[in-house]
Amino acid sequence: MIQFEELKLRLEGYKPEIDDLADALGLRSIKSEISQLQNRAAEPGFYDDMEKSQKILKRTSDLQAKVDNYEALAAHYEDALALIELANEEEDLSLLDEAVSEVDAVEADLEKQRLQTLLTGEYDKNNAILTFHAGSGGTEAQDWAEMLYRMYSRWAADHGFNVKEIDYLDGDEAGLKSAVLLIEGENAYGYLKSEAGVHRLVRVSPFDSAGRRHTSFSSLEVMPEIDDDIKIDIRDEDIKMDVYRASGAGGQKVNKTSSAVRLTHIPTGIVVASQVERSQYQNRDVAMKMLMSKLLEIKEREHLEKIEDIKGVQKEITWGSQIRSYVFMPYTLVKDHRTNFETGNVNAVMDGDLDGFINAYLKMNSRSEG
Repeated sequence: MIQFEELKLRLEGYKPEIDDLADALGLRSIKSEISQLQNRAAEPGFYDDMEKSQKILKRTSDLQAKVDNYEALAAHYEDALALIELANEEEDLSLLDEAVSEVDAVEADLEKQRLQTLLTGEYDKNNAILTFHAGSGGTEAQDWAEMLYRMYSRWAADHGFNVKEIDYLDGDEAGLKSAVLLIEGENAYGYLKSEAGVHRLVRVSPFDSAGRRHTSFSSLEVMPEIDDDIKIDIRDEDIKMDVYRASGAGGQKVNKTSSAVRLTHIPTGIVVASQVERSQYQNRDVAMKMLMSKLLEIKEREHLEKIEDIKGVQKEITWGSQIRSYVFMPYTLVKDHRTNFETGNVNAVMDGDLDGFINAYLKMNSRSEG
């Protein structure tokens, strides 16, 4: 039947791409590394150093997941092909919708795994630290910052990442002034690094009794969480530490003692804070790790030879350089000004549907580097 013949041709068109994906993912070297890691795990005394053993086990698990995902895609392709051939042989049109759905699923999975091959940066596989700052504009801008906070939290949860709040400073009447999230999971930074910059909102403000249209700005910084084995020397005299009481979003329970820590790196003016842990010492450790991540991110972005080459207060995010606009009124549109990717479904975007924007950025970068 013509419907199944056309569907079969479409599916078979993906076969060369699936075969090429195995090489692009480096499956042969991945399987070799898994074997080596498993041999190390079988050695006597492997668990004597728990921190080291946990890293090896996590690396093994992450690599195995890549193999499993690819093999599941290959099997899905074969199953879909068998379904189409059976339905065509039986001339059973009642199976057409299921067959179309299966082919769509193969295409979506292929695209998802193909995007992973674009994550080739040194820190792309790391966790991501997201820092939100409300722009000027008072309550309206602070509410917008909280909307972005929710949007990225939803995106992360939908993709199986773990979301951990590190710091949160309430807005004066609504929203937030600043906040920090840790997004934990394989390739979190690789995907989210595209989101760093200024985000612009155009809407009728719910805080304006006259019902006027407002434009608001909030910025997002994205840093890779650095591994413990990366050492960065920061002199004690270059750090100013302030201690204050923690405060949580939406009245959530937080430690009300003066355990929250704010660190200022005097040479650069960089400020980081943590209030998620119970003790002042734990929060200082978290804040120091964030500071090192921030310094490392600046060093890599500015192509500097060493941390000490970073000069002056960092102002890489400016209000005149928004990366994306979110328009609620007089029409609905979300548009990325770097890739020109856009969608009219602003509600879906605010609920975390960001893959189109992230994918477009990764593809644009791969073309410019190629």
